[in-house]
Amino acid sequence: MEIAMVDERHVQQAMARTVLPATDTCAHEGYMEPAREDWAGRPLPRLRRLGRLHYVCYDVDEFHRLGIPGASRENHGAVVFSHGFSEFAAKYGELVWYFLLAGFSVCVLEHRGHGYSARDVADDQIVTIDDWRRYVADLAKFTKEVGGAYARDGRLTLFAHSMGAGIAAAMLERHPNIVARAVLSSPMIKANIGVPNWLAAAVCGAACDLGRAKAMAPGQHGFTPVIDWRDERGACAERLEWYKKLRIANTHYRTTAASNEWVRQAVRISRAILDPDMCERIDVPVLLFQSGRDHWVSNPAQDVFVQRVGRDGGRISKVRIEDSVHEIFSMPNAVVAPYLQRIFRWLQSEETVTVLP
Repeated sequence: MEIAMVDERHVQQAMARTVLPATDTCAHEGYMEPAREDWAGRPLPRLRRLGRLHYVCYDVDEFHRLGIPGASRENHGAVVFSHGFSEFAAKYGELVWYFLLAGFSVCVLEHRGHGYSARDVADDQIVTIDDWRRYVADLAKFTKEVGGAYARDGRLTLFAHSMGAGIAAAMLERHPNIVARAVLSSPMIKANIGVPNWLAAAVCGAACDLGRAKAMAPGQHGFTPVIDWRDERGACAERLEWYKKLRIANTHYRTTAASNEWVRQAVRISRAILDPDMCERIDVPVLLFQSGRDHWVSNPAQDVFVQRVGRDGGRISKVRIEDSVHEIFSMPNAVVAPYLQRIFRWLQSEETVTVLP
């Protein structure tokens, strides 16, 4: 189907007048108890307060009742969204709209430390996690219990971005066949921390050992309402301004800085994802999008991941978007429309895949 994109010159008006009123009619918020064990049945570390995880789901059958012109009348099952570092469910409002138009229910989990989910640090600007396995276990539980319920008798698939795509990659390795297909967009197979990962792990690890695990890591900073346009050259200004306004209006959305422990765990999950034996465990077709102008995550690490997953018949395909920034969905329509078309064809496809250069 042809995607009816919102006018990129007036994204904020389109969201307020058309998109959000429609998606709100089929939105359902909820809370989930976090996982207590990892994929091997080993207990996760105890926390003083476990808390609950917030999610928002959108039912495509309810959306169909609106009779929106150009919307698919088919039900292609459900897609679980796994968002990036310092993100939140509401940021994906425009993408949710397009997935609903294409015939997918959408289930968005807010990872621990993000949005309205439980947090382990008093400062809402800081993201921390005690053990990367917790991210993976929580996403797997959400996918099975909530995503599976919304898929009903249809296909359950995955769309993941950045940090959320790193978590998703680790999940796919440890929970084979948990979904039918997966899209990893600018995945954090390895974070670009600004210094070599071994050095970041050593410095932040030492800080953790000195009792500063939840403190802001070196080089991090608090929330600012100002957009750094140097990092976003070529992106759609209207989309970036809409994202920023959401964060300004809601203190729950102002997470922006990594803790020392988060950095240490980011290095550990990267090593775990790139373990050759674990890469070969991925048993579902994967479509990986690489941003040519990405400075937040490592493209060479993505290439190693693709090579290792594709070894011995692994089904993975890579698409490189040369002129895109990290958030491909923040680009102008000329980039976003074909990106989405590729995703929708992929999630609906039954074809086998080949590794692309």
